[in-house]
Amino acid sequence: MVVKTQGAGMAQLERRIECVKYTLFCFSAVMWMLGTGMFGLSIWLRVEPGFQEWVDFLQIGEFYIGIDVLIFASVLVTVVSFFGCASALLENKLALLINIGLQGLSFLFGLAGSAVLLDYSTYDSQIQPLIRKSMTNLIVNSQHEHVSVILRMVQENIGCCGADGPTDYLNLLKPLPTECRDTVTGNAFFHGCVEELTWFLEARAGWLAGLALALCMVHVVQAVLSLILIQAIKKEEDNATFKR
Repeated sequence: MVVKTQGAGMAQLERRIECVKYTLFCFSAVMWMLGTGMFGLSIWLRVEPGFQEWVDFLQIGEFYIGIDVLIFASVLVTVVSFFGCASALLENKLALLINIGLQGLSFLFGLAGSAVLLDYSTYDSQIQPLIRKSMTNLIVNSQHEHVSVILRMVQENIGCCGADGPTDYLNLLKPLPTECRDTVTGNAFFHGCVEELTWFLEARAGWLAGLALALCMVHVVQAVLSLILIQAIKKEEDNATFKR
């Protein structure tokens, strides 16, 4: 009767191991898809020609720091996802322990990249003083042709005026340019380019940061499942040893 009970317990443990193993495999596949999506979105934001020109003109290259970290994180994720699949299918405890470490490393890079990206793209973040400084410099030097072209391009495309509003031109004793006015009503744009550009950057960075944070959650799940699988495999080995 005891042998029969032990046999039923071993069968139940094996079913649990199979369940955790294939769940871990499925999560690794999901992680690979999310990592690939994050890589594609990061590359698009990093090399988009028109957007890259604006970043260069306004000297806000700090916006790219978080994206660069997330590009590295996405490459790491695609590698780790394959390793996670292999370690789960092989049921190797050492490989699963390494997988837990790699999941933790990927989690840290994803979290750090998201934090830096949001710190240089959202409202009241560190990107706003940089935009304000660049816009003020452009207004001060707007008498130069190449500077006025950049200023006109930014204000017309974004629909903004000055750094914080039309009063910037008055304070700097500069005439209000035509691109600061709405072509329909003729009124000056109320919002400055600092706010408008921040909202523009925030809309783009929000998707990428959200995807990276979703991946961070998957890394936590992967690490927990790997730990559960290790414990189950260890228990199976102990039961096999006791049976002998």
